[in-house]
Amino acid sequence: MSSGDYQCLVSRLKRVHYLGTAVGLLGWDEQVNLPPDSADLRAEQLALLAELQHEAAVDPQIGALLKNLVPVNADQAVVVREAQRDYDRVTKVPASFVAEKARHSSAAYHAWVASKEKSDFAAFAPFLQKHLDIALQEASLLGWGDRPYDYAIDKHDPGVTSEKLTALFGELQAGLVPLVRAIADSPVRAPIGVFRGFPIEAQRRFLREVTEKLGFNYRRGRIDVSLHPFCEGAGADIRMTTRFDPDNPLDSLFSSIHETGHGLYEQGLPLKAQGTPLGQNAGMGVHESQSRLWENQVARSHSFWAFFEPRFRGIFPQQLGHVSSDEFYLAVNEVAPTLIRVDSDEVHYNLHILLRFEIERRLFSGELAVKDLPAAWNVLSQDLLGLTPDCDRMGVLQDVHWASGSFGYFPSYCLGNMIAAQLWFTVGQVFPDLETDFAKGDFARLLGWLRTQIHEQGRRYQALELVRQVTGEELTPKYLLRYLQSRYGPLYLK
Repeated sequence: MSSGDYQCLVSRLKRVHYLGTAVGLLGWDEQVNLPPDSADLRAEQLALLAELQHEAAVDPQIGALLKNLVPVNADQAVVVREAQRDYDRVTKVPASFVAEKARHSSAAYHAWVASKEKSDFAAFAPFLQKHLDIALQEASLLGWGDRPYDYAIDKHDPGVTSEKLTALFGELQAGLVPLVRAIADSPVRAPIGVFRGFPIEAQRRFLREVTEKLGFNYRRGRIDVSLHPFCEGAGADIRMTTRFDPDNPLDSLFSSIHETGHGLYEQGLPLKAQGTPLGQNAGMGVHESQSRLWENQVARSHSFWAFFEPRFRGIFPQQLGHVSSDEFYLAVNEVAPTLIRVDSDEVHYNLHILLRFEIERRLFSGELAVKDLPAAWNVLSQDLLGLTPDCDRMGVLQDVHWASGSFGYFPSYCLGNMIAAQLWFTVGQVFPDLETDFAKGDFARLLGWLRTQIHEQGRRYQALELVRQVTGEELTPKYLLRYLQSRYGPLYLK
């Protein structure tokens, strides 16, 4: 293989990548800045760009290069292997299908926004049904017609199956439920109503300071406001969003730290390899592990707040004057069931994911019809969380993922929590005094370790293999259960 042939392949892969980043940027803008009556135009713009990206991705020259290239080193072998995998998939999907999918995703997002506001699932149901039909058709086109949900999962976390998730989630649930019940029976409760009247601009200044301290490079990114916090972009241009509530400053802070974890991962991918598999993430489970590790293991720790609590109090002296440090820390680590996933504490969070995993599994198997989804949701919510939504907005319509057809994504959150905990225990063995850094406002050692072990690996390994490489063990829920016990046991089970 000549170096010229390899560079020709890389050039074509980067063309596909750059078109994809343009699609992503328009999608970010759609949720942040788009005028309300411009949705129809944006749908057509996204459909056209998706079609152009697909056209670039199925370029026959890419196929010819992949057929003849013989890698000369390990890095080239990764690029050729993963590019072949991508090419095999994309060439089986017609451009018209891709354009229609993008057009429908845009329309469905706006339908979801309106339906959520009115708490009217019936209005959104036809859009969700079409998303499901598209997903089943796509699985069939790719040769996964007999296992469509496995395909939906594999798109986000290559190598992971519903069977594997069922085993992991079952073990997690068995260990988690006793902890949930023990905390529910505890007389200890976080103080209620301690946060009131926190000016939004002051919240914005504080979260900017925090996220910069964690390592986010604002010269290559920004943070804005959207209905549902998210992170979009790759490497050189990262767009994050959050949301603000003057009576809940921790919501904007922790959602921002969560998205910063995503942003740090993308900014840590090798920039020189951008557009190739070596410059791309290893899947959404790994991605979520980065966001959840920073949000939870780091930002809910005593050491983190040893540094940031004085600064927080300095910005909000009147609002926090009546709150002791112990009360503040307990409020940061409040445990109480809630209907809303993004408002959930760490202890209950995975139960929300188990609910969604079961719903998606039934949808794809045909056991559950779209029209019956709200009722099924409410039953599972009561079974797993002990709470039943009184309206669709608080239940089946709360998440944006199905509005974009992102089936198979929800399990990534639970995978991410498991991976984050396993990484946390591993880095703790490497740096036993790591948390002393946090108390000084220094997060460089942790970020540097994640850069080397996770970020700089790109797609060299699939998620489960990456966990084995870094931690020396298969992925297991035991570290997540151990972490939750060590964090919340001393607070609630005294």
